[in-house]
Amino acid sequence: MAEIHKGASITPTKLELLEAWMGQQRWYAGKGTSPSLRRLASWRLGDPAGDVGVEVLIVADDSGPSPITYQVPLTYRPVAVPGLEPALVGVTEHSVLGTRWVYDAPHDPVYAAQLLELIQGRVRAESSAASDAFDDTVVATPGRAWSRDVTVHDAKVLSGEQSNTSVILQCVDDSGALVPVIVKIFRMLSAGENPDVVLQSALVEHGSRRVPAVVGSVAGQWPEPLSSDEVADTATTTAGERTAYGHFVFAQEFLPGVEDAWRVALEAVRSGEDFGAAARALGAATAEVHAMLANAFGTTETSPDVAREIVEGMRERYAAAADDVGALHDHDEAVAAIFDAAVNVSWPALQRIHGDYHLGQVLHTPDGGWILLDFEGEPLRPLAERTQPDQRIRDIAGMLRSFDYAGGSVEHSTGASAREWVSASQQAFLDGYAATAGEDPRARPALLAAFELDKAMYEVVYEVRNRPSWVDIPLAAIERLAAGFNPSRPATTTHQEDTP
Repeated sequence: MAEIHKGASITPTKLELLEAWMGQQRWYAGKGTSPSLRRLASWRLGDPAGDVGVEVLIVADDSGPSPITYQVPLTYRPVAVPGLEPALVGVTEHSVLGTRWVYDAPHDPVYAAQLLELIQGRVRAESSAASDAFDDTVVATPGRAWSRDVTVHDAKVLSGEQSNTSVILQCVDDSGALVPVIVKIFRMLSAGENPDVVLQSALVEHGSRRVPAVVGSVAGQWPEPLSSDEVADTATTTAGERTAYGHFVFAQEFLPGVEDAWRVALEAVRSGEDFGAAARALGAATAEVHAMLANAFGTTETSPDVAREIVEGMRERYAAAADDVGALHDHDEAVAAIFDAAVNVSWPALQRIHGDYHLGQVLHTPDGGWILLDFEGEPLRPLAERTQPDQRIRDIAGMLRSFDYAGGSVEHSTGASAREWVSASQQAFLDGYAATAGEDPRARPALLAAFELDKAMYEVVYEVRNRPSWVDIPLAAIERLAAGFNPSRPATTTHQEDTP
């Protein structure tokens, strides 16, 4: 266990190192600002060799209008490590230990190995405040259906993630067999249980084969400033503060040699390959997961007041999108008619859903089956919202929009029409969903069109702010929806008309 040198000085301090480094990280939310950090909590993991300090800092960034809480695991080493240069946070002088090289811990194999030991319940979190002491506020929960004890052989951080950091661990079990594991380290923390952990764990425990096996998770506590809009599952501590509880880490089976459905679909569009069978199977898998989530967490009737509230949010998002892109006002009347019609239909029950469903969240396995990933929900929505029951049609509409984006991206780059491919794939997806669910989403054309419009509004705003040259894809979809909607016939969504 680590020896804590109380009273030792560190120059520059850990927070000073982080303030100079965090602003350049992809997961840092305050783009264009300089972090202003304060330490909320910390805990440690031991290094069996005794050479490397492993500490997880929980910090609040006060540079924005409201504090944002981050998890920043660090390792402290007495010498520089060849190959870890891109993960170097900085170099500091410790008054007792001397020069220390400080690294972003997910890139450090010592952290990766000890984190998996913690997840499997073979070690405990250690205190950052006292030597030879444990921190019982940090708790690991091994997966109930996971029966293999594994040891890390190699580790590699995935590149390109926006809000989290995932590490691929090449592990071996007691027999020497390779067992790949992926560990997701949540960077931005919010009070409350992370739906990625909760939903996938529940699906596995209910026997689903549509999600990876769950290895385990780590959760803990940290002090959080008191505010009126915080989630309810917190307990008051000192004046002006309360203890927040949330997930830090989630580990699951990693499936090597598979591609996500986005890449598979793109290749099919480019080659003109029929995607109908795959899309139909994906629709069936989606309905299967929805049914299992409803069984695991229950359902709630969607009252007329709740339906009006959901549609009112859609109207507000449309108005905001039209403020950014004035051309949307050409469709004001048609869009209003779709929303008006949606309010007056019979809505399905509310239930837990994926929440951010698109082709990039699904893996195509070698045997042709579909595996769903990342049940965290839309990352820009507050966690308190993402843990609430929602409409399963939101997931369906998200996937329909994703098919349209696959075709639209090829159209954008080649100029050739992909409308026939998009229409066939979307209809096959809906066919597969209807056959498994026993209920066809197209039976509520206004509702399906409204949720597709809502997703397209989000896409318009995103593209205007990040990829202006791509905004034509969601704009064309909105135009097709507005022009093609007829509440008296089954919905065929955004894929009826020719490409503008």
